Amino acid sequence: MTKVFKIIAILEGCSFLLLLSNMLFIKPNDLVLYKRLLFPIGMSHGILFIAYLYLAFMIKEKQNWNIKDLMIIILGSLIPFGAFYIEKKYLKNA
Repeated sequence: MTKVFKIIAILEGCSFLLLLSNMLFIKPNDLVLYKRLLFPIGMSHGILFIAYLYLAFMIKEKQNWNIKDLMIIILGSLIPFGAFYIEKKYLKNA
């Protein structure tokens, strides 16, 4: 289960960065391409985000995370590059 969470963390971080880059770099230049990419990128990021949170709560006991660690892990999904930090620090044994 921890290996799955590690993969989801990496994918969630990548989808978050892709979503941000779509909003910041593509929108000002090409509005048609922005609208075409927004739904698939946004939907995949939403699914990965929910899976990230669900798996974080599921493996909390197995990894012996306290509430502070769990809050840091959840916060890591809201900050750009945060999921990569969480994967490196908390999931290095997976």
